[in-house]
Amino acid sequence: MNTPSPRILILPGWLNSGPDHWQSRWEARYGDQRVEQDDWEWPKRGDWMARLEEALLADPRPAVLVAHSLGCQLVAAWAAHTRHADRVRGALLVAPPDTERDDAPPQLYFWRPIARQRLPFPATAVISTDDPFCSPERAAEMAAQWGATLVNLGPRGHINAESGLGDWPEGRALLQALCATD
Repeated sequence: MNTPSPRILILPGWLNSGPDHWQSRWEARYGDQRVEQDDWEWPKRGDWMARLEEALLADPRPAVLVAHSLGCQLVAAWAAHTRHADRVRGALLVAPPDTERDDAPPQLYFWRPIARQRLPFPATAVISTDDPFCSPERAAEMAAQWGATLVNLGPRGHINAESGLGDWPEGRALLQALCATD
């Protein structure tokens, strides 16, 4: 059976992804669709989950989610509550933050506790050994709980614009591998 190509939904983290971020570059280069949130500064988990649900229900095609930072927590929280997980073919989860850390900003308290259920679709979690927002041990623990394949990039910071990734072709290859999974 020939299934339609999935659409790619970009899920930025807290404060959105700026123009030099690989997510923004993918959006411009490949036409991926960013899921816009009403409040990037004080993100409320329920509001973000509702917006993701709306984006998925607005188009009958399957989707692959490309999440960065808080977007990873969004995927986990949404998947734990939705009845529409069958619309998602897979998720690329890049640099999941530890929102339960004592030094987490107050804007992220709405994201506690972290959703830890196994995801009902294939996922790849990409982490760094020197991410300032999550230790590699905690990131690996989240990936295991979510049932995600773990990819450790070594010391790449928060895997964002400051990491000097440009268009990040290695990340795009991981996404293509997820899109090929059925």
